[in-house]
Formats: sequence, C-alpha cells, structure tokens
Amino acid sequence: MTEYQDLSEHELQSVIVNAEKALKNMQANKRKDVMAQIKELAASINVIVEIHEPEKKSVRKGTKVAIKYRHPDDFNKTWTGRGVAPKWMQELLNAGHQRAEFEV
Repeated sequence: MTEYQDLSEHELQSVIVNAEKALKNMQANKRKDVMAQIKELAASINVIVEIHEPEKKSVRKGTKVAIKYRHPDDFNKTWTGRGVAPKWMQELLNAGHQRAEFEV
C-alpha cells in the first residue's frame, strides 16, 4: 500500500482508470463464460435456453425549452407553456386576460 503514497495525483487517477477498465473487462469475460456454461448444461439435457440481454437505457440529455410567456410586470416570472400554468398566469387569465397577451 505504501507504493501508492509515492504516486502523484495524476498517476493515482491513471491507476484508478486502468483498474476500472480491467475490472469491467474481467466481469464481461466472466459473464460470457457463465452464459456459455448455462447453454452447455441446458444442451446436455436437450433444453434450449434463450438469454435476453437487458437493453441499455438511452441517456437523454434534457434541453432547455424556450420561454413562451412572460409576466407583464415582473420579467423574472416566465413560463414555457408546458405543464400546469403557474399561479401568476392563472391569476391573469382569471382576471380576463388572454394568453396571447403575454407571449414573448
């Protein structure tokens, strides 16, 4: 353990990254071996095994939605037009205004 104390921060980070890659590769290889053993055992008793891999979840990065409505007096109060209308918009609509009056 003392050998890690002599490494710089950059060198330690490099060791961590390489270790994580090696671990992932070992786990992937072990998984393949286990699946092959399962199929081999199943074939030995005349059973067909289908292994379904979990689908990787797509990573959707949220994009900012443009402001569609702005409060006439307080420019910090805005709304994109999505979801439930904010209280300030509801109050203005209840007062007889139209949404189109507050479009940006």
